[in-house]
Amino acid sequence: MNRRAHSELDTLLTDIRACRLCEAKLPLGPRPVLRASATARLLVVGQAPGTLVHGSGIPWDDASGVRLRGWLGLDKAAFYDESRIAIVPMGFCYPGRGASGDLPPRPECAQTWHPRLLPLMPDIGLVLAIGQYAQAYFLKETRKKTLTDTVQSWRDYAPRVFPLPHPSPRNVGWFLHNPWFDSEVVPALRARVRAVLE
Repeated sequence: MNRRAHSELDTLLTDIRACRLCEAKLPLGPRPVLRASATARLLVVGQAPGTLVHGSGIPWDDASGVRLRGWLGLDKAAFYDESRIAIVPMGFCYPGRGASGDLPPRPECAQTWHPRLLPLMPDIGLVLAIGQYAQAYFLKETRKKTLTDTVQSWRDYAPRVFPLPHPSPRNVGWFLHNPWFDSEVVPALRARVRAVLE
């Protein structure tokens, strides 16, 4: 990618980090958390930062991140290598709490920024669509009726996209009821991540 395109991405990231579109609706105020580079090969797309990530400004800097890195077979240094891995959630700021956990990601992020940001990362070979919001965005009408069905049908979307459940500790029941995920999906995912990053 040429210098002009790199500059365009840098300018866009500066604009995103200064975004105040949803300021009035964010209980902790705006703090967009994302990482992107023109050379990234792997794109990690989750929901939105939680309170810990809002505080640190480091994506996946929590128990969910520990589990996610375990699935991928990556240590922290590899996972946070911005030149190879982009982390662009559906919502860039902490959306607040709902009755059963964090609220959904604010829709303004994906509508406003994703169509401009994603084309500036032309080397992406693998998208991790983590959770229902990312799956709706990247898989559109090809996703199945439930998240479980979509994840179980991962072969339909691989090798370009891997639909994943959210690695949150709150989902421990899901992992217990779906042991096929650890035995089938995780090994295939690790192999694909290695192939894309090498």
